Amino acid sequence: MKAVRGAYPVLITPMTKEQEIDWGGLKNNVNYFLSQGVKGIVINGSTGEFVSLSKEEKYEITESVLKEVNGRIPVIIGTSAETTKETIENTKQAETLGAECALIINPYYCKPKEEEIYFHFKEISSKVNIPIMLYNNPFTSGVDMSTDLMLKIGRDCERVAYIKESSGDIRKARDLARLGKGDFEVFCGSEELVMESYFVGATGWISVAGNIAPKLVTDMFRYFENGELEKAWEINDKILPLCAFLEGSGKYVQIVKRAMELVGQAGGPSRYPRLALTDDEEQNLKGILTNLEIVSLV
Repeated sequence: MKAVRGAYPVLITPMTKEQEIDWGGLKNNVNYFLSQGVKGIVINGSTGEFVSLSKEEKYEITESVLKEVNGRIPVIIGTSAETTKETIENTKQAETLGAECALIINPYYCKPKEEEIYFHFKEISSKVNIPIMLYNNPFTSGVDMSTDLMLKIGRDCERVAYIKESSGDIRKARDLARLGKGDFEVFCGSEELVMESYFVGATGWISVAGNIAPKLVTDMFRYFENGELEKAWEINDKILPLCAFLEGSGKYVQIVKRAMELVGQAGGPSRYPRLALTDDEEQNLKGILTNLEIVSLV
């Protein structure tokens, strides 16, 4: 298996005006990210609208992307589902097709208790053969896993090799990285706490902003890893307005899709009930992209 570390853009699912998957656009986007030198990509995540896709669509996306990448970079596949059985099925499909890792959040509707979350990951770990990235995101799942629970899962579940920490509590990232060293690695999932997460021991970032500024987020991690901290901070400060916009808007999917269109890549609408950006949001996005010197739009 390839090493999974660095900044990984979590890709959108481009769509046509009829809100059907734009398969040609998906392949073109994948090759765009490859040309930008990213260390890896994530598909079928929250930014990819996985909850709005059918099981068949998610399977076909997985097959299409892995075929297009053809082993050139690691691909992490979101395989989450509301039941343990379906999550195992999704993860086995990703494994069969050559995924490097499965990104799995806890079931998000039933609001499971800690012992149920532990059972969920323990059972999945015993049934699959690829690494798992446990995903803690209380804002989307309604459950904020305790540090103790994540440590226990990471230590007891052989396949859990990574934890994506998205609660926004930097103390959790710090304690997971320090106390879980040797059992798993920590990835940042909070767009506004990336450098802070790197400093407390995170070895990667599952990045929404990486769709829009793939080279910048890739360079930022490289500079940090090489000890060129001033250069890393310079990029951090440059992309922070974008990260804040994504985190605070409630429309991160639509923002990324529109941004992809503005830089000449495939985006399209999101599936309803997600609606397009307002005029004010559009102007805000264009201003941010101009300041990033990605494209001149204002």
